[in-house]
Amino acid sequence: MPTLDDILEHVGEFDRFQKQTFFILCLLSASFTPVYVGVVFFGFIPEHRCSNPGVAELSQHCGWSLEEQLNHTVPEWDGHGASFSSRCRRYEVDWNATGISCTDPLGSLVGSGSTVPLGPCRDGWVYDSPGSSLVTEFDLVCEDSWKLDLFQSAVNAGFFIGSINIGYIADRFGRKFCLLTTIFANIVCGMLLVFVPTYLWIVIIRFLQGLVSKGCWTAGYILVTEVVGPQYRRTVGILYQAAFSVGLLLFDAIAYAIPHWRWLQLTVTLPTCFLLLYYWCLPESPRWLISQGKNDKAMKIVSDIAKKNQKKMPSHFKVSSGFEEDCGKQNPSLMDLFRTPQIRKNTLILMYNWFTSSVLYQGLIMHMGMAAENMYLDFLYSALVEFPAAFIIIVTIDRVGRRYPWALSNLVAGAACLATALIPEDIHWLKVITGCIGRMGITMAFEMVCFVNTELYPTYIRNLGVMVCSSLCDVGGVIVPFIVYRLVEIWHDLPLIVFTVLGVIAGGLVLLLPETKGRVLPETVEDVENFHRQSAPKANKIYLKVQGSEVTRG
Repeated sequence: MPTLDDILEHVGEFDRFQKQTFFILCLLSASFTPVYVGVVFFGFIPEHRCSNPGVAELSQHCGWSLEEQLNHTVPEWDGHGASFSSRCRRYEVDWNATGISCTDPLGSLVGSGSTVPLGPCRDGWVYDSPGSSLVTEFDLVCEDSWKLDLFQSAVNAGFFIGSINIGYIADRFGRKFCLLTTIFANIVCGMLLVFVPTYLWIVIIRFLQGLVSKGCWTAGYILVTEVVGPQYRRTVGILYQAAFSVGLLLFDAIAYAIPHWRWLQLTVTLPTCFLLLYYWCLPESPRWLISQGKNDKAMKIVSDIAKKNQKKMPSHFKVSSGFEEDCGKQNPSLMDLFRTPQIRKNTLILMYNWFTSSVLYQGLIMHMGMAAENMYLDFLYSALVEFPAAFIIIVTIDRVGRRYPWALSNLVAGAACLATALIPEDIHWLKVITGCIGRMGITMAFEMVCFVNTELYPTYIRNLGVMVCSSLCDVGGVIVPFIVYRLVEIWHDLPLIVFTVLGVIAGGLVLLLPETKGRVLPETVEDVENFHRQSAPKANKIYLKVQGSEVTRG
């Protein structure tokens, strides 16, 4: 009896129907960008200093330039205001007093040679930015700078909790139902962020947005890989992630044109309303329907695929009675990810690699951006490096398999981090090059872990497996700011040493996973447990029961 992959060979593995489904799901992938990296623009931190009543009038009276004003009135001003005192402290003097000298104002106020007392910014801050962000609107600087970290931690916490819950919904109620409900919830949260007036509510809504948005993106990934044939699965999986990189470029351009965070949030949210049209444009996954015993509905979708692809459905592809007796409806359980030896090993290694990919991916962006002069250009460079990574995967993955390129990309990322840490600071151009190599390596690893994750679980727990394993990515997203920003206080390149260790271990663990090159997606637990063999026993596969003779692979 034929499997779904056998049938797709006859009705089209990647023809018009699949191409249409792939394209519209890529729009979903690109729309996830503002949620995942939105903090870069929503929460950008412009140069700032304490607001001092009376300084503007004194500056006008004395005819100071802006630079002269800052030199006279801002503590430890060295031309760019990079110190804590210049940003978060002010001179405790009365700038409205009479008789202040224009050449030595502090000396005339406290006496020459005296120490000028410093105090907190009681009257707010002055921001050198033409736009607005969460930081400028709610003064999330100095003693309140941790609140911006909380804003980003909230969405990662939502990712973490939502990964398991949304994964269960997708495996229990279907990919399409999961997509539509999470898209709607994401739109509602995005619109609320535009209008809520308080910081607390913004954090709460940001958490709720994280709760649904990552699960939505991953359910789209699962669906697009389940409707194509085996030889196209890896390509659409990689290009689906490349669509996220296109979203990075678009988001960067929109943020450059709209430097006000609330208007930016509105601009990136409104187009996602069109994604609700998926109700009429997208099919349910036939693989999921088969795993749930809904054979008639699965064959109806297969017939639609054949019609859209202008292929003739062979007469013997007519459903007679559904599944074999031992292949009834299966309900996913979290324990299924740990119940058997091979699936348990897959789960633990995938969890670690998701964690490592997130820490290195986000950590390298943070570390390389700490000395950034233009956040739009830096963001652009970070996005562009992802395209050659996707190209390298597409070119090599079918020639040498999944396992070795994945392991090598982790090892290259780790080695590049070590090289970057050991290169002297005065050879800055070389540090930038090795840093970009590391970023490219971890981008490849990130794309590979998402892709291979879907190939190592049977259908009925595939979405749950991806969601649970990828939740460790969110744990990494929560702790990586502490790895970067705390360790740089000890040694600027110490985070890179940590990244090196994590990357090398990840590369070694990947070699313990089975190779999935050229294999059909596993349908049952037995398929996964027998992955180390050349092929799984035929009796352990889920088949469509059809009238007439069996279909053989050509």
